[in-house]
Amino acid sequence: MARSAPNKSRRSGGSPVFTGVLIGVSVGAVLAVGVALWVTGNNPFKSAPSSPEATPTSPAAVEVAPSATPETAATPETAPSFDFYKVLPGDAPSELPQPPVTTRAVTLYYLQAGAFQNADDADNLKAQLAMLGVEAEIQTTEVADKGMFHRVRVGPFHVIDEVDSTRSLLTQNNIPSTLVKETPVTQEKP
Repeated sequence: MARSAPNKSRRSGGSPVFTGVLIGVSVGAVLAVGVALWVTGNNPFKSAPSSPEATPTSPAAVEVAPSATPETAATPETAPSFDFYKVLPGDAPSELPQPPVTTRAVTLYYLQAGAFQNADDADNLKAQLAMLGVEAEIQTTEVADKGMFHRVRVGPFHVIDEVDSTRSLLTQNNIPSTLVKETPVTQEKP
């Protein structure tokens, strides 16, 4: 018995992966254009509103009003004129700018529970404070001639009474702390 050769038919469509990518890119592009038109409010398929009076159907139907002359009919309307100093609200040329109001800088208080060169030690102290219910943060700074330090600070506090109550909680748990006062620098507004 003779064996027949297997019937090999070639597909001429190319790779199915390439076809899928091509379809995906096409659909994505159409969707992107649709979303862009929707967001901007442009609708290219919307026809301009037309009224029978505004659009004549033939040149013979166009009539010029007897009071309108060709010169006045062809003159476009003038654009409104804006004066820069009158457009801005509250600014008049005769008004002087108000002097800046000096606000008293608020002093912030922190309790520094420790400063470590090893970041793991700072994390351990922060975890110990978290178990006491005290939220702390680690500030990493470069100290001249000493290297990198990781400060564990509790705060900021706005009232000294809060500082005292937190400090007493820390001393009850044998965690020494140092009071740090910080006055933020206020930046002038232009």
